[in-house]
Amino acid sequence: MHYYLTNIGKVRMHNEDAGGIFQNEALQYLTVVADGMGGHKAGDVASQLVVEWMENEWKSTKESLDRQGAATWLTEVITKANQYVYQKSIDNEALLGMGTTVVAVIYGEDFISVANIGDSRCYLLHNGTISQITEDHSLVNELVRSGQISKEDADFHPRKNVLTKALGTEAILQPDIFEASWKQDDQLLLCTDGLTNKLSDEELSRFLTDDKSNQEKAEMLIDTANERGGEDNITLVISSYETNKAGDTSC
Repeated sequence: MHYYLTNIGKVRMHNEDAGGIFQNEALQYLTVVADGMGGHKAGDVASQLVVEWMENEWKSTKESLDRQGAATWLTEVITKANQYVYQKSIDNEALLGMGTTVVAVIYGEDFISVANIGDSRCYLLHNGTISQITEDHSLVNELVRSGQISKEDADFHPRKNVLTKALGTEAILQPDIFEASWKQDDQLLLCTDGLTNKLSDEELSRFLTDDKSNQEKAEMLIDTANERGGEDNITLVISSYETNKAGDTSC
C-alpha cells in the first residue's frame, strides 16, 4: 500500500517537487520523488520531466523484475533520464542550468531496490527502527563523512542545501543503487528535504509507527513541516508491506 502527497509549503510561490506511484504491466510498483533545484532555472520542469520519463518507461515494462533486474532497470532508466533532462536544458536557453534530485524504489516480494541522486531520501522502518537507506549527495554530508563536522552540526550548516550531484546538470550521471530486505509490517518513506529539514529521524519514526493510515501519516508529517515554517515544498511517499488473507504479498 502506497500513499503519495505533495505540498507547496508556506513560502514558495511554485511547487518544484514532483513524484508518483506507478504500476507496470506485471502489476509491480515503482515510487518516485523528485525535488527541482530551487536555485536554478526551471526546477519544476526538471523534476516533472524525470518523473514522467520514469513513469512512461515503467508502464511499458511487461515483466516483474527480480533484484538484479530492478537494479539494472533503475540504473539504465535514470541514466537516460539524466541525458534527456540535460539535453533539454542545452536546447532551451530558458531551461539552462535546471536540475533535480530523484529517489525511486522498485518493490519486490521480499526486497526493495532503491536509486537516488541528490539529497531526497529513502528511509526504511523495520521492527520499530528507522534507518536512512540512501546517502545524500550534499556538501554537508561529505563534511560529515570526512569527519570535519558532526551530523548534529550538519543540521545547522549555512551551506546544507548545496548539492554535489543533481540529475540533469551533467551529460553523464548515474544514480547510487541500494538494496534492502522488505518484510511484513515494514514501512518505507521517500521524501524531499522540505520534510527532513523540519523533522528529525526520531520524529519521522514516531509518525510512521503511529496506528494510522498512510494517508493520515502523510498529512500529519506535512502539517508538522508547515507548522515549523514550511519554507520549502514538501513531498513524500509512504509505503507499507502487507500480506492479504490469501497469503499473497502486496506492496
